[in-house]
Amino acid sequence: MTKKILKIYSNWLAILTLAIFLSATPVLAGPDIGIGPGSSDMAGKIAGSAGYSTNVTDTTLSESVGRVIKVVLSLVGTIFLGLTIYAGVLWMTAQGNEEQVTNATNILKRATIGLVITLAAYGITIFVLVAITASTGGQSNAIGGDVGAKGFWSSFGTQFKNNWYQIINP
Repeated sequence: MTKKILKIYSNWLAILTLAIFLSATPVLAGPDIGIGPGSSDMAGKIAGSAGYSTNVTDTTLSESVGRVIKVVLSLVGTIFLGLTIYAGVLWMTAQGNEEQVTNATNILKRATIGLVITLAAYGITIFVLVAITASTGGQSNAIGGDVGAKGFWSSFGTQFKNNWYQIINP
């Protein structure tokens, strides 16, 4: 009887997940600033008349590494979310089975430890890069826009406060 109920719940969960993903529609709205196909490219004309090149496609090494790090952190977050949901489902469907509850708690602990280690490594890397950039007298544009660790953390705090304020008061 319990396997039948579990099968029914898993089927409904699969149907609900599929319905959520299939019902999502892309938002194709955006401001028309004159850039892109089918536009008059007013921004490109203005940049050209100001002496700027409009066909720049070069990226620096720090920008490329930053993009890779963003993708990897996104994947780590997605994996953490998936493991958390999986462990939650295991725990909810344990029905008194202590082995399954222990397995679910172990998955939650390991996923959390992995997330903390990943975020700590990212934080240490950013801190070291800012310190190296500040000691060599360079600009840390790829990391925070300010020179030195103090500037990075102060701009981080300001951005965090502004973003939090926008979330609370839309």
